[in-house]
Amino acid sequence: MARLRRKAKPKPAAAVPARMHALMEEYLEWMSAQNFSGDTVKTFRACIGYFLEWCGERSLEDVTEITRPVLERYQRALYHYRKKDGAPLTFRTQNGRLRALKGWFRWLARQNWLLHNPASELLLPRLENRLPKHVLSVAHMEAILRQPNVSTVEGLRDRAILETFYATGMRRMEVANLKVYDIDRERGSVMVRLGKGKKDRHIPISERALRWIGKYTAEARPSLLMGGDDGTVFLEDGEGFDRIRLTTLVRGYIRKSETGKTGGCHLFRHTVATLMLENGADIRVIQEMLGHARLTTTEMYTRVSINLLKQVYLGTHPGAQEAEAAELMATLEAEGAEEDV
Repeated sequence: MARLRRKAKPKPAAAVPARMHALMEEYLEWMSAQNFSGDTVKTFRACIGYFLEWCGERSLEDVTEITRPVLERYQRALYHYRKKDGAPLTFRTQNGRLRALKGWFRWLARQNWLLHNPASELLLPRLENRLPKHVLSVAHMEAILRQPNVSTVEGLRDRAILETFYATGMRRMEVANLKVYDIDRERGSVMVRLGKGKKDRHIPISERALRWIGKYTAEARPSLLMGGDDGTVFLEDGEGFDRIRLTTLVRGYIRKSETGKTGGCHLFRHTVATLMLENGADIRVIQEMLGHARLTTTEMYTRVSINLLKQVYLGTHPGAQEAEAAELMATLEAEGAEEDV
């Protein structure tokens, strides 16, 4: 009779080293005091936390045990790590986790918890210069905007959210944090307060978006209020959206539109920049509207804009001009015949 095999018990998670965890909390408190954004502090907490779990599994208890070879071992572990679906971590994710560690160890050395910074010469993985996976056309955008059922309170709110993304190119949390008093209907503008890098900026918004926002605030927003009103424009259960919920909402409408495109809130941002560029907007105006600190970030869209490239191509490439195409082919065939002789 075959013996039944006992199921292997899952290994208990390694305890996070208490001393290192306490120093991490001190560092995060210092970041908050230095006016780093809440999202940045949250991200650093997660990134450093992954490292502390890795240290716990290897019985590394104190920061003084962390040397450059240890950090290089961790970097290799990130490279070989596989998620539940078998996919590796992107180089951008690996880079971000290591950057958080470099910042932490730099602080530890400055605070004299370490005699020297073991991460000072740690080489980070190079980032790929990737283009956005998808960019929407005007027809795609209109199909997505039509998806919410505006006869319902939530649908009217969602249409106003989508119109705001499309009209302004604002970031996800900039839309989530938008206040009623930030919208200037007379001037057709929106004030983005404490955007990325803790910077304010004033940007235009379309009349169509303003009409949808006005309709939402008059007809739907009052019924979404619960208790006090802090002025947040877009509400769910009486509170503003968090970033995950907002992404889920937008992604759902993109999928429902059956445009064949995928993405979330940032897809609208890519689309706004590309369409404005194709319609002749100066790249520095787009930079200001999107709130990019560096022009090089905005210049990515000059490579996304295939329509501009096609216009130049059709006007200059002889193979794209039908009248000259036959003559060109004949010339090339003649050159080929000469080379064969």
